[in-house]
Amino acid sequence: MTTPDDTWRRSSYSGGGQGDACVEIADLDTRIAIRDSKAPARATLTFPAPAFATFVETLKKNPAA
Repeated sequence: MTTPDDTWRRSSYSGGGQGDACVEIADLDTRIAIRDSKAPARATLTFPAPAFATFVETLKKNPAA
C-alpha cells in the first residue's frame, strides 16, 4: 500500500530533538496506517479504524503496557 507523504503525521509525543523517535500515523478511508518515523520507506501496518481506537484507549488507561 502506498500512502502519500503528506498524509502522515507524527504524535505530539515524538520525543526530543528532530521528533524522529516515534511512529507516524495516516488516517485512511476505513483504516489507520502506522509506520516507523526513522524508516518511513519500510513496511507499514494497517488496522481497521475501530480496532486502532480501542488500542489507543487501552494505552491511555495502561501507559506501562
